Amino acid sequence: MDWDKLRIFHAVAEAGSLTHAGDVLHLSQSAVSRQIRALEEGLGTTLFHRHARGLILTEQGEMLFDATKAMNRKLDTTAARIRDSEEHVFGELKVTTTTGFGTLWLVPRLAKLYERYPDLKIDLLLEERVLDLPMREADVAIRMKEPSQADLIRRRLLNIRMRLYASPEYAERMGLPQKVEELATHRLICQNPTTPQVHAGAVLAQGLLAQHGSTTLLVNSYFGVLQGVLSHVGIGILPNYMEHEMPYLVRVLPDVESSEVPVFLAFPEELRTSRRVAAFRDFVLEEITAMRRNQEES
Repeated sequence: MDWDKLRIFHAVAEAGSLTHAGDVLHLSQSAVSRQIRALEEGLGTTLFHRHARGLILTEQGEMLFDATKAMNRKLDTTAARIRDSEEHVFGELKVTTTTGFGTLWLVPRLAKLYERYPDLKIDLLLEERVLDLPMREADVAIRMKEPSQADLIRRRLLNIRMRLYASPEYAERMGLPQKVEELATHRLICQNPTTPQVHAGAVLAQGLLAQHGSTTLLVNSYFGVLQGVLSHVGIGILPNYMEHEMPYLVRVLPDVESSEVPVFLAFPEELRTSRRVAAFRDFVLEEITAMRRNQEES
């Protein structure tokens, strides 16, 4: 099989369209079509069902696409290893984590990482969905539970808990509850327990909402909860690392908190020798250590 034809086939299978694949490959639709037709003739089989909405892989096409995806992943990994140098950290690094941890903890620290490695390019994927690292949907993941996928190198970073916080202005103006029953006279800001989030946070929110009699503000991310707290809208459920990020936040009802949530960093075994992965991992560990030291001193 001709490598170039396989590359074109892979692009068409991903795009589901000759036109879109041609745009990606900078080829005309007719040129792409000729290459696919030649590949089908060479293999003696049909790779795509053609219909008005685009192209659908046949059973034989699916088999070939599985092979080209594996080849593509291997080539990406090889290219990453080649680009990595012992002396210099550069190139793209795809990092995935939750929206809350990414916006509230990681992004504010990235200026220091870029200062150390100015040629590093980070593609940050913030979502609650757990991306498939062995399939190279991302290079590194920071997740709020231990990864279950095989062939991953994992490191436990820290444990966090969800707690209640208010702004100093809100505390001064509205006062703070001294027991859980008094929380019902305040506006609770939290994620809806049914939205994707860490399980411990959902359990805490569910319990407080069940006995809450006043108005609430439900937001689908911890960043939104934080903005509500900072805007003095009410008392919010936030991860306890916010005590380090914003020490002026006022802890409410110190006895009320979620169960412990483990935070793990993970990456595929095949990236063990990647300088970019090592640089990012070491940076995150340094920042975690610094945060713990400051908390102990406080």
